[in-house]
Formats: sequence, C-alpha cells, structure tokens
Amino acid sequence: MAEIVLDKIDRKILAILQADGQLTNQEVAERINLSPSPCLRRINRLEETGVIRKYVALLEPAKIGLGLLAYVNVRLEKHSDHPGKGASRSPRDDFSASVAQWPEVVACYAMTGEMDYLLRVHVEDMDHFSRFMMETLLRHPSVLDVKSSFALQQIKETTALPVLGGGA
Repeated sequence: MAEIVLDKIDRKILAILQADGQLTNQEVAERINLSPSPCLRRINRLEETGVIRKYVALLEPAKIGLGLLAYVNVRLEKHSDHPGKGASRSPRDDFSASVAQWPEVVACYAMTGEMDYLLRVHVEDMDHFSRFMMETLLRHPSVLDVKSSFALQQIKETTALPVLGGGA
C-alpha cells in the first residue's frame, strides 16, 4: 500500500481530530486558519484514502467495570503455513479466528521472539481473568504456553499517533 503524502495542513488536521474527533468541520477549519470548504475536502480525502480509519468513543475501562488490565504472551504449537491435504487451517489461523470472538481481548499482535502473540486483555477482576484463562485461552487447542503480566499503574495511554513534523 502506497504511503499517502501529507502536508503540514493535513498533519494539523489529523492532530486536531485525534485530540477531539467530535469537532465540526467549521471548528477544525478555524483552528488551522482555513476556510471550511477546503478543510472539508482535505478531511474527506483523509477518510477516503484510509488515513482516517474511523471515529470512535473511547471509554474509561474502570468506569464500566473493567478494573484489571493484563498483557498475555501466547506461544502456539508448531505451525505450518502449508497444511497438508485434508488438514484444517493452521494453528495461527485457528487462533486468530478465535481471538476475534473473545470480547476480553481488545488487541492482539503477532510478535517476533519467543512468543507468537501478545494480547491486551481487559477484565473485571482476577476472578474474571482466571475464568478467561482457564475456560477460554488455555482450552484453545493451539495454545502451548502463556505468560501474563498485569498493569499496576497507567503512566501513559494515547490513541494519538505522532503526525506533526515531516511531510511537504
């Protein structure tokens, strides 16, 4: 996929929308000293090219009863990218399909190194985490090993990507 060329105005728009996606086009245009029509054209282009994927509401996990955050490293059984005739999907494909169905897992990354995947898991409490591990994750047939770490304190969290600097 080709990289989209972003100029300084595009980057300012992106920074503003990352900070507050509910701003109107008029408000964004005023903040970058651009008239509303060209501002809207730029925003539409950023949306159409996929630079802006979507707009969401970010929730506070603790306020909706999700007080425990865990990071779980997962190692799968040896996997083959080319299963033999009559074989089912690879363990990676099976695991990926399963993870997509588990609401506790809010992010999953394929990793380099000793473990195959890193999961970010939001749950109510340790009992909920234990149930998720014992009844879901560890029962998955592809899972060989897991290592869990729990967040003690949030130091920084942002969804904003560093968009300022660079560009035309």
